[in-house]
Amino acid sequence: MDSIELQHHGHAVHGHGHDDHHEDHEEGTFLTKYIFSQDHKVIAKQFLISGIFWALIGGTLSSLFRLQLGFPDMDMSFLKPILGGWIEDGKLNPEFYLAMVTMHGTIMVFFVLTAGLSGTFSNFLIPLQIGARDMASGFLNMLSYWFFFASSVIMLWSMFIETGPASGGWVIYPPLSAVQTASPGSGLGMTMWLSAMALFIVSSLLGSINYVSTVINMRTKGMTFTRLPLTIWAFFFTAIIGILSFPVLLSAALLLIFDRSMGTSFYLSEIYINGEALPNMGGSPILFQHLFWFLGHPEVYIVLLPALGITSEIIAVNSRKPIFGYKAMIGSIMAITLLSFIVWAHHMFVTGMNPFLGSIFMFLTLIIAIPSAVKAFNYITTLWRGNIVFTPGMLFSIGLVSFFISGGLTGVALGNSAIDIQLHDTYFVVAHFHLVMGSASFFGMVAGVYHWFPKMFGRMMNEKLGYVHFWISFVGIYCVFFPMHYTGIAGFPRRYYSFTSYEAFKTFGDLNAFISTAAIITFGAQLIFVYNFFYSIFRGRRAPMNPWRANTLEWTTPINPGHGNWVGEIPHVYRWPYDYSKPGADEDFIMQTVPYAQTPSSNLEGEEDLVEDSTTEKAHA
Repeated sequence: MDSIELQHHGHAVHGHGHDDHHEDHEEGTFLTKYIFSQDHKVIAKQFLISGIFWALIGGTLSSLFRLQLGFPDMDMSFLKPILGGWIEDGKLNPEFYLAMVTMHGTIMVFFVLTAGLSGTFSNFLIPLQIGARDMASGFLNMLSYWFFFASSVIMLWSMFIETGPASGGWVIYPPLSAVQTASPGSGLGMTMWLSAMALFIVSSLLGSINYVSTVINMRTKGMTFTRLPLTIWAFFFTAIIGILSFPVLLSAALLLIFDRSMGTSFYLSEIYINGEALPNMGGSPILFQHLFWFLGHPEVYIVLLPALGITSEIIAVNSRKPIFGYKAMIGSIMAITLLSFIVWAHHMFVTGMNPFLGSIFMFLTLIIAIPSAVKAFNYITTLWRGNIVFTPGMLFSIGLVSFFISGGLTGVALGNSAIDIQLHDTYFVVAHFHLVMGSASFFGMVAGVYHWFPKMFGRMMNEKLGYVHFWISFVGIYCVFFPMHYTGIAGFPRRYYSFTSYEAFKTFGDLNAFISTAAIITFGAQLIFVYNFFYSIFRGRRAPMNPWRANTLEWTTPINPGHGNWVGEIPHVYRWPYDYSKPGADEDFIMQTVPYAQTPSSNLEGEEDLVEDSTTEKAHA
């Protein structure tokens, strides 16, 4: 046994059993190390690369239907080798247009943003930032990815079947989704959609239970809850939201399967197909909406909270300042988590809801703007007079704050039922949620990749390509979604195949063409990121141990950490993660692992008591 092993095995376990046997995992076959791995870092990379694959598919679909919307008279025969029979007489089949919109929404919300943020960053960062060898259960973690993979295969397969994929919108409202003969996409495509989502929900629940268990039980010595980085707080509450809301979607999907296959009438009543009455009586499609949106609105925060957590960390590191209002940020995450469950009916103001009930949901919806505004204010004040380092990760984080504010303001308008009734199902809504949920969350995910890429792969991404990627994406997204607000106020309905048949909308042809052009260019810019990502994995400049001069624990691990993260002893934590630019300190950052006793010149008032505590803690370690 060498000295490192002796040091390691002689070390007291830090509250978890992974400490003693991490070397056992170091060796293994290609299958056990990279495919069926139980190492949280490898599983995170699997989720990330799967998410990039799905983002390319989802983006391609949006480019195709934006061609249809922006250039309705265009001859699309050039797409026939790809889309086959869905191109008829040089035009896109209207049924397939709806299917593409449905798949785009499903893919981006679940397979890109949910998997790309929670699957990647919760997996990667939780053990590293709390000082754990791995997740609470490596096996369940592995299962989480493979359920996701199985879900992905079924969803991808559904896009190639003869009748086409599900076409009821990503919200899959009955009766279109409940009656198999309602449209081509209501048959096998819908069945596959439901099967894929059931597997996805299992994956999400396995992951979320793991994340919560790990954060509660496996923190290293000294890592109290008030010393956790805001990223961990965000991932923790995101997992709680997932555990509480995803089962409701599963129940909604199961009842839908019963209606489709077993003759029940949970969602169906007095339906006529081609003039023929169906036997279903007594159901209500509104029941489905309640069940769906009970997940659907928390889902916004399932993708947004991790992005906000990542942004908190990156802005603090690159502003070289402590995060402003640490406890207020935790409080805002808690408030958003709570409120996310009691606002769902603002998606249903036009369903004939009792106006009194509508006013309650309107009130609760507007209240959620307060913790959101706290976060935006705290980001801005952290940036204020900071010694800002404009890394690509930092630029994307600032971009997120911009989208969060501009998209959030339109959310306040839509939260008001009197306004929403006018704007519901118009492009105003599309613009709102693409800014605040789609673009902001996507920017958070990309920021996280740029920031933690050195830790993931031991190499640096190309900064210049990162800057080009940011500016085209940032300007492009505003060019796409700002004009959509205008078309929405003008009454443009969403999910329509063509507007040229409506006299009122013909004047907006040029604006629609501009939106489509901007959307396709913006999607093209993402290929810069994909090239940079895969090139840098193999050919990027080798990364130093702590390239951003950050305080958190993940930067104390070796450049390429094996399974177990730390060689030998897990570091002990003595302070919070945001000690940047402290007066009197030798450098502008102090790692969490440095005791207060070692930094007498920079200790602030109130930290003197901690000097003695840290000395005692070190003696007992």
